[in-house]
Amino acid sequence: MIRLSDVSRTFDGRAGRVEALRGIDLDVAEGEFVAVLGRSGCGKSTLLRMIAGLLPATAGQITVAGTPVTRPRRDIAMLFQRPALLPWRTVLDNVLLPVEIFGWKRSKYRERARDLLELAGLGGFEKRLPHELSGGMQQRVSLCRSLIGAPRVMLMDEPFSALDALTREELSGELQRVHMTSGATVVFVTHSIDEAVLLADRVVVLSPRPGRLRAVVEVDIPRPRSLGRNSHLADVASVSAELHELLMERDAPAGPAPGPDTRRTPVGAGAAGR
Repeated sequence: MIRLSDVSRTFDGRAGRVEALRGIDLDVAEGEFVAVLGRSGCGKSTLLRMIAGLLPATAGQITVAGTPVTRPRRDIAMLFQRPALLPWRTVLDNVLLPVEIFGWKRSKYRERARDLLELAGLGGFEKRLPHELSGGMQQRVSLCRSLIGAPRVMLMDEPFSALDALTREELSGELQRVHMTSGATVVFVTHSIDEAVLLADRVVVLSPRPGRLRAVVEVDIPRPRSLGRNSHLADVASVSAELHELLMERDAPAGPAPGPDTRRTPVGAGAAGR
């Protein structure tokens, strides 16, 4: 579904040129959930914005469903750190905002909006205003808004980072449920190892700037997942420990970029059969 071929990105500013990403090669299969993990400044959000068509790649090519990404597309939805709901619009009207922007028939999508709100645990809140909701509830509304057009690809940039730990885990559970229902392809940027393990089929680990593929780790744990006591607790802990070690590894001295860690899943491997 998503293919990045030798993708790099540099920024030119007053202080000179900054290399954000270097030589990224990655395939994301249709319906797969891929988390992107790395330290601050490693280019995670830049990578997401390039897939969304909000930033051009300096080198290489990005395609979605075989078509090069050159600008934002209607079949790609993006969810940011903050909900960015319009305060004067009700929950239902916020979810329906993309319908108005793209000129779709509102009556056709009203029932879908209600179904999404029910799926996200917001049934009965359709007429509430954003200020009447908790931060977690607002982010659920934002998630429903992203899903209203049934996007083929969802890009999520640390959407739970501003929430408390328990709310983050609760929403991670909700997102698992929504993903399993919608079947969308998801790329999820996070700083949290726990979030990555709870949500992803594979975790892409980026090196410090310039961001390069350090490793791609399979998370072969049955869903639904949680951090609480369950039969898969040991598996969750094992993958979390592996990701922690990868993030703690120091880069070699400057030179040609090394390939990804071949002890883990080879870069570009899809998730066939999921």
